[in-house]
Amino acid sequence: MSRAVLRRAEPSRAEPGRAAGTTVLRLPPRPGGGCRCRCPGGSRCPALPSRPSPIGGGRSRPAPLPRRAAINGRGGAGERQRRGRAGPGIGTGMEPGLERWAHGALWAALAGLGPPLGRGLVLPLALLAALQSLCRAWLPLPLGLALAAAAAGLLLWRAAPRGLLPVAGRAVLVTGCDSGFGQATARHLDTMGFRVFASVLDLQSPGAQELRRSCSARLTLLQMDLTKPDDIQRVLQHIQAHTNSTGLWGLVNNAGFNDTIADAELSPLGKFRACMEVNFFGSLELTKGLLPLLRSAGGRIVTVSSPAGDMPFPCLAAYGASKAALSLLMDTFRSELQPWGVKVSLILPGYYKTGTTCDPAFWNLQKQRLLASLPQELLQAYGEDYVEEINHQFIQFMKVAVEDLSAVVNSITDGLLAANPAVRYYPGQGLGLMYFIHRYLPYFVRDLFLKGFFINPKLPRALRREHHNDVKKA
Repeated sequence: MSRAVLRRAEPSRAEPGRAAGTTVLRLPPRPGGGCRCRCPGGSRCPALPSRPSPIGGGRSRPAPLPRRAAINGRGGAGERQRRGRAGPGIGTGMEPGLERWAHGALWAALAGLGPPLGRGLVLPLALLAALQSLCRAWLPLPLGLALAAAAAGLLLWRAAPRGLLPVAGRAVLVTGCDSGFGQATARHLDTMGFRVFASVLDLQSPGAQELRRSCSARLTLLQMDLTKPDDIQRVLQHIQAHTNSTGLWGLVNNAGFNDTIADAELSPLGKFRACMEVNFFGSLELTKGLLPLLRSAGGRIVTVSSPAGDMPFPCLAAYGASKAALSLLMDTFRSELQPWGVKVSLILPGYYKTGTTCDPAFWNLQKQRLLASLPQELLQAYGEDYVEEINHQFIQFMKVAVEDLSAVVNSITDGLLAANPAVRYYPGQGLGLMYFIHRYLPYFVRDLFLKGFFINPKLPRALRREHHNDVKKA
């Protein structure tokens, strides 16, 4: 093997443009031409012995590199920058095959460790795949793989079933058990072994009789109207007398009220007060009265609120305002009761069929009462057909409401028994997309989505073109 020879140029024979005494590295040529250093210069490498110029007979300088090679050629700064941006694996020393293997191993681990694939995992897995594609396209392999692995770990943590605390004779009060979420929750907690106190509006209602037939002797029915302080005080005294030694483990604020589907201007002020009395003030008075028992047990408060308290659903002003106040109140309780070990959770369900809320006859009756109560001037401005259309769209929307209440019941159970319950639960289809639009997209996009999803009122009568034409003719 030939070896590089270092020689010092003699002053008398120094090459033009090179200082005398400069140390020059001379590499013998490779067999077949070219240089040992494999530089872009090829046979005109500066390290090769100079050859006589065919024109002048003297020594010729090495041929300069083409401008393109000098800027973007191998080993230059342009090449290094190009490699740093050239896509996955390049610039990190990783081959594309190794990158595919690493990301494939991530999915294999996710399949082996994750829960069975269900409908609730389809959207998270699609988002994970999209994130992984972005990481492969724009990030070096170590950083992209770490980010994708962190997202997969978060998905596993959220999807893994939570370990539940033992029931062990714990006592729970559930309000609004005449029908819907309350009745289903009281029945489920009774089968789990809880000592359940279930409040109903009427002890002789069909819902109360159903609970008597289907539940054990551990369940106690209590009559309570949240708008009546005497009823609340009677229930507080009863529960304190039966749980004074052990404390109350859980309170499920489920009772709610709404009987108006109309614009805020069309909704009578008394409807706003009625919603606030039940959904906010009643729950506030009951919760405050039970806090000593909840603090002594280090228990749980689980409250059923509504997405209408977070977003401006059309024609739900009275109900949404009361639920917004309730959600903020419970979030305040969560922060203030944390030192006592009391955990507070909110349930924000989608639209489910519960009790009279899905009875068309009930809403038609409420529509007639609303029309009869409106001032004539307001009715002229909006038009009777405006109210009719709102009621019609709401009844059509009720047809797609979900009948299976198990997702909400399971969320309430998790809030009561999970070692670390979630602050908010979102049982129901489409809520993830709804909250994404609400939080990250412009307001007009959110408003259009809610009108398309729920109710899209027609123009009030005073704003329609035909009304203006009639006025001009008159």
